[in-house]
Amino acid sequence: MARSDPTDSGVGRGSHVFWFLLIAMVVVVTAVTLAVVGGGGDDAAVLPDAGPEHLVDPLPEHRPVARADVEALRIPVVLRGYRMADVDDVLSRLGAELAERDARIAELQSAASPSGGGRPAPSPADIETESPTEPSSDEEPRR
Repeated sequence: MARSDPTDSGVGRGSHVFWFLLIAMVVVVTAVTLAVVGGGGDDAAVLPDAGPEHLVDPLPEHRPVARADVEALRIPVVLRGYRMADVDDVLSRLGAELAERDARIAELQSAASPSGGGRPAPSPADIETESPTEPSSDEEPRR
């Protein structure tokens, strides 16, 4: 029988490959961790901190809101939809603007009426819900 040389066994080669792969994996994990954390000094920040998103073009503060302002408004999206605080701010601002305009319209209509303080002018919602009670002059009365 031929004797095999004990120094020529394949057991030693497998352990060398294992240690090489283990060290390579540790080096890669360390490099990725340092890159993400920013290890390289204070000046070499790889991933700078992102500030919180705010309204890109907020509604104007010193003039009334126009249709173009509302159309151009972009509310930032977060993980679960829109930021509630931003949406609440926009809705409360628009509600206040509409209430102010309605009050101004009512004031101007009451000032323009001949009696000066007679029947208040109907609101747009009242006009939409009213139905004509008399037929117009173009239509024949129904029998």
